[in-house]
Amino acid sequence: MSIAHDLQSLKDSLKASDRLPVVFLGHGSPMNAIEDNDYSRSWAELGRTLPRPQAILVVSAHWMTRGTTLVNVSRMPKTIHDFYGFPQELFAQQYPAPGAPDTAQEVVSLLASHHAEGDETWGLDHGAWSVLKWLYPDADVPVFQLSIDMTKDLAHHLEIGRAIADLRNRGVLILGSGNVVHNLGALRWGGKPHDWAIEFDRHFADMLGNRNLAAVADRTALGPLLQVAHPSLDHYLPSLTVAGASDDKDQLTFMNESIDIGSVSMRSFVFH
Repeated sequence: MSIAHDLQSLKDSLKASDRLPVVFLGHGSPMNAIEDNDYSRSWAELGRTLPRPQAILVVSAHWMTRGTTLVNVSRMPKTIHDFYGFPQELFAQQYPAPGAPDTAQEVVSLLASHHAEGDETWGLDHGAWSVLKWLYPDADVPVFQLSIDMTKDLAHHLEIGRAIADLRNRGVLILGSGNVVHNLGALRWGGKPHDWAIEFDRHFADMLGNRNLAAVADRTALGPLLQVAHPSLDHYLPSLTVAGASDDKDQLTFMNESIDIGSVSMRSFVFH
């Protein structure tokens, strides 16, 4: 099914609901922030399709914490260039969206049982701004980030999603940014996708489509395939938080169902 068809179906379904969707975007290379390609065009079209939120909560693969969940409560989050070896044009990018300190502080309260704390030292890392600049190019929607606690098991990140799900009824767009498959040690520049990358990507999509959320958060059941798809789990965890914020009433729409540079899944999805 084409991206255009998927987004038109999404747009039609959103007309009937005041509740905001939850979105996971496979962000891939930081260069997608400045390149005109299939991915950036699809994000721009998605931005034109989504209802305008009052605020955006971003769960990015690039804000990792240990032993706590941090919520950025700053009024003007800085643009973080957390990469190296890329063109100067990429380092010059700024995303000057305001923060949402009041809403962010409410999220700290919602996640009190998960040891959440407010934070003013972070900002918007490239997992956030590289896609937001296409979704909301005017940077006029308040944005704040939620960290991922790397010491917790997979199910914990589903629980985080469930704990913040009611924000959808209060004008907050929950946006996860990572990759369903992410193994930078196995890149194939211009080469075909690894079989294991295709297998994990499809298995994840099947489990998500069947609402078998326990399966996508079961490290033992996912077995060695998880380890090769994700030598580090940081790019996987945001997808679990987004899944946790969905419910049985949601429809699921997939976008960008492809493997880039051999070992990075660009699969994106929207629960709506």
